[in-house]
Amino acid sequence: MSSLILKNATMRFGGITAVNNFSMTVPEGCITGLIGPNGAGKTTVFNMITGFYTPTEGSIHFNDRQISHLPPHKICKAGIARTFQNIRLFSTQSALQNVMVGFHVRQSNQWWMPPLFLHLREEKQIRRKAMELLERFHLRDVADMPAGSLPYGAQRRLEIARALATDPTFLLLDEPAAGMNPQESTELMSLITSVRNDYNLTILLIEHDMKVVMGVCSHIWVLEYGSCIAEGDPDHIRNNPKVIEAYLGEEYLKYA
Repeated sequence: MSSLILKNATMRFGGITAVNNFSMTVPEGCITGLIGPNGAGKTTVFNMITGFYTPTEGSIHFNDRQISHLPPHKICKAGIARTFQNIRLFSTQSALQNVMVGFHVRQSNQWWMPPLFLHLREEKQIRRKAMELLERFHLRDVADMPAGSLPYGAQRRLEIARALATDPTFLLLDEPAAGMNPQESTELMSLITSVRNDYNLTILLIEHDMKVVMGVCSHIWVLEYGSCIAEGDPDHIRNNPKVIEAYLGEEYLKYA
């Protein structure tokens, strides 16, 4: 069963075509990679999937429902969450508050709705669940610290925890290994796999660290200048002449 399908998705900005006639199927339960040079259109694809951009042409379907024209908050409620290439935490708020924000997407009682005790009870439950997520991502000890004061790797984990607080079934990770050292990248591979298994997720991953991509993805799509130039399993991609020429480079083969 396919959880996400892009059909001839195209995104134009004036005379510039950022994504051109891109079709992709992401099977349910898989970790799929989306790679390519800077400016290839990868984050634009994420922005179309999550409703930040409406495709100029084509359509996007999630669990047999067209979501191409839905706003971001409705796509989030449909079960799609994401992280960002540039970390977008509420830097002055605590780690705990950042995760609690994610839970509020599905909050049934608002503060202004009577009776007040129902809101307070739900808020207490959200706080408990947020602390559980922080524990899962080894962030409980920094729960009360401002998110912007945390080490870079911890901020990346916090952003994933906040995304999971929205209770998604599909998670988009935009360069989660960016800025990480080799040890942190290795730990990230294990984290991505365990998160997929523990939360029954389908994951679509943008990443330049080929060790991470080849280590966790079962299928990979490659973009160049907004168009797909290859797709297949890791072995096919690492040996594909078009991918080597456009992105990986001959030097990659020496260390692959």
